[in-house]
Amino acid sequence: MAETRTALVTGANRGIGLEIVKQLSRAGLMAVLCSRDLAKGREAAAKLASEGLEPPAVALDVTDAASIRAAVDEVMSLFGRIDVLINNAGILREGFTAEETSVLEVSPDLVLETYQTNTVGPLRMIQAVVPIMQKGGYGRIVNLSSGAGQLSDMGAGFPAYRMSKAALNALTRVTAAELGPAPIKVNAMCPGWVRTDMGGPNATRPVEKGAETAVWLATLPETGPTGGFFRDKAPIPW
Repeated sequence: MAETRTALVTGANRGIGLEIVKQLSRAGLMAVLCSRDLAKGREAAAKLASEGLEPPAVALDVTDAASIRAAVDEVMSLFGRIDVLINNAGILREGFTAEETSVLEVSPDLVLETYQTNTVGPLRMIQAVVPIMQKGGYGRIVNLSSGAGQLSDMGAGFPAYRMSKAALNALTRVTAAELGPAPIKVNAMCPGWVRTDMGGPNATRPVEKGAETAVWLATLPETGPTGGFFRDKAPIPW
């Protein structure tokens, strides 16, 4: 009988993260629903229970090193392994005022806040779980990035968010290069414009589609890619 793989999904109490937990659970993984607010995480997990899914909820704030250590320790105590990391937690603090949309006006404090969650958070998570994956001889790391971070199509507006996702892409490439072709695969993906609290009601894609590529990358076979950037299971330019 095949062993059940354990996946950590950050920022998973709603939106794409919650859908990733749902799809991974249906695929037979033990998907841990990580949420900064444990009460909200438990509430989200309870909703999935009505669908016959029972993901454990764990408190995890990716901007807090102590919170990350506690969450990883809790998961290891419960399951003894971490096979998959989905770096989904992310923020978009910029609105549509000149101070927020112009790189000439944006507050450096807002940029730093955005980096702490969108870039440094994934770095902290990678540093926490890769040694565990190395001991287990298996790992899949998926960084939820954005087309807004593509240098090949970079435009104006939302400078903090754009820069944080471009840096997340760099983190993906650096980590994949350092770890090599196997057994830990590290990839980034763009979910597209998805109807979530962040994406808004006018977004063109359902949450199910937004989560699909992350789940595919989380369950790649040994022959799967590493160090790539994907949308709809296909490579896209950096």
